[in-house]
Amino acid sequence: MSAPAFQRLLELTFGPDNTDYLSPADYDAYLDFEEARPADQAFRFERVRLLVAMSLLKALSDLGDHDDSRKVLEVLHRALQARTTAEIDAAITKDAQRFEKLYTDLYVNDDGGQLLHLFEQTLEADTEAAMAHTIDDAAELVQSLDFTAPHDEDEDED
Repeated sequence: MSAPAFQRLLELTFGPDNTDYLSPADYDAYLDFEEARPADQAFRFERVRLLVAMSLLKALSDLGDHDDSRKVLEVLHRALQARTTAEIDAAITKDAQRFEKLYTDLYVNDDGGQLLHLFEQTLEADTEAAMAHTIDDAAELVQSLDFTAPHDEDEDED
């Protein structure tokens, strides 16, 4: 269903072979979710959710060289190492203040705002259809962003 869009999103944000954040198996996480036994589907879905959220935060940090988004990306990366849904929840709960700080301190331009909106959608997605829609939107948005343009918080209008 959305496995190709999911892989494209990871490749657009992390590159095709990023081993700093992802293992080669992470690129196939959506396929693993689709093929998972019913008992494993919740965990596999959470891994997909984490990877989509990581992609959006990676794009946000690349777009504006934003330290808070990189810190939240690190929290999600640690959660990705979990082996159960409960471990994922514990890892994220442990650093919940990082998520609050992201929204409190972030200077958001239009592109950053769209990325954060999709990040929120990712966290709220509770069905495969909702996640697939978010993945498609995220891949489309990330592909359209200009990461080479200057994104100063203090742009002067002369």
